[in-house]
Amino acid sequence: MIQAQFDALGQAGMDYFLNGQRSTDIKVWSDIAENDTLPVHYLFRSYLEMPGLEQKALALCKGRVLDIGAGMGSHTLYLQEQGLDVSALELSPMACEVMSRRGVQQVINGDFFTVQAPETFDTLLLMMNGIGLVGTVNGFGRFFKQVNKVLKPGGQVLMDSSDLRYLYIDEDGSMLVNLNGRYYGEVEYRMSYGDYKGKRFKWLFIDDELMARYAEKHGFRFEKIADGPHFDYLARLVKL
Repeated sequence: MIQAQFDALGQAGMDYFLNGQRSTDIKVWSDIAENDTLPVHYLFRSYLEMPGLEQKALALCKGRVLDIGAGMGSHTLYLQEQGLDVSALELSPMACEVMSRRGVQQVINGDFFTVQAPETFDTLLLMMNGIGLVGTVNGFGRFFKQVNKVLKPGGQVLMDSSDLRYLYIDEDGSMLVNLNGRYYGEVEYRMSYGDYKGKRFKWLFIDDELMARYAEKHGFRFEKIADGPHFDYLARLVKL
């Protein structure tokens, strides 16, 4: 769990939930691009405000669902309204409190890699590039080991990600990356909100071909569901 002074995401969500505060966005630092912002209200979006890939993923959810990295619970709430048995897993304690106040019925405050889920699930949902929690390509062994613990036989993992190669394409179409360095989709982030400054963390954006190879290496079939408008995609992983 995140200590209160580092819970920038949770504090921003709580301020917005209680006060409708829109003036202060979450600031996002990364080691590969200029600083960016995350509008807090985006974390509270309705189904109609969600990107098409997210809507497709929600339509594919079935059985008992675990929404991993649930944030403020927008996906969980929609699935709950559709009558699914869905649990929201979130690392931020304050975000978990927001979700409970918003009406999410089953909230788990914890880390996916260490959580002791009381049950197994038919669908694991990882939206907003949720597969990024792997951190680096070397983290897939740990990831799939945990997936095998919490996913029912025949279950599915629904995930989206983006291919960041567009950041490295030159005007002539060549790709300027160091082939001897880290994979170009491995990013380090830090979020802050007012006086709340989160700790740095690693996040992974992975192209679909490499994702397919890692899935197959760990005994899962990769199925691309759809491409998004900006080098992003939605995929399903099913255990072989």
